[in-house]
Amino acid sequence: MSKKVLVVDDEKLIVKGIRFSLEKDDMEVDCAYDGEEAVRMARDKEYDIVLLDLMLPKLDGLEVCQQIREFSDVPIVMLTAKGDDMDKIMGLEYGADDYITKPFNILEVKARLKAIMRRTAQKPAPEPKGKTVEVGDLAIDCEGRRVSIGGREVNLTAKEFDVLELLVFNPNKVYSRENLLNIVWGYEYPGDVRTVDVHIRRLREKIEANPSEPKYVHTKWGVGYYFQH
Repeated sequence: MSKKVLVVDDEKLIVKGIRFSLEKDDMEVDCAYDGEEAVRMARDKEYDIVLLDLMLPKLDGLEVCQQIREFSDVPIVMLTAKGDDMDKIMGLEYGADDYITKPFNILEVKARLKAIMRRTAQKPAPEPKGKTVEVGDLAIDCEGRRVSIGGREVNLTAKEFDVLELLVFNPNKVYSRENLLNIVWGYEYPGDVRTVDVHIRRLREKIEANPSEPKYVHTKWGVGYYFQH
């Protein structure tokens, strides 16, 4: 089965180059040139991964990312022309899984996309399928990759779910940010440990009644994060 990739960028030469390169590796590539078209295509068809430029007409990459996250947890890789860290962190805040800075090497892009798709396809279940874990009013359905608080479903991104699942199945074990990067992102991640902080903060905002006084995901200062039953 060939992998389906959606490439979103308003620079047609860049899109053409990426498309040519990915199709050589037997991937099926669709292209969108503005944000509205990207959201519509992501809604109409199931993709294995989305490569999304930050600067787009109609809707920018962050808005596109946010809207896609409302109905899909497809892996999203942001392309950012700016070397500004804030853009990268913002992309992750809005539910992106990774980012690549322009100008990029197409071989690096291909390697990164393949690593993410491989990891998504081979995600091992930490427990037998159908396992639901309940801690207090938090319920985690591992097969459906759904999380609910007090019976109300909360919408986590793929990476937020992965982080939560790892912590829940290893209660009271403290993971450093470097550890979490290596385990959850699972490949040579080009970013820094702030990526983890962003995901933990977003996770707390979604599952904790009071994110500044967490009941589930705790910080061990100077060491890392852990889950407390």
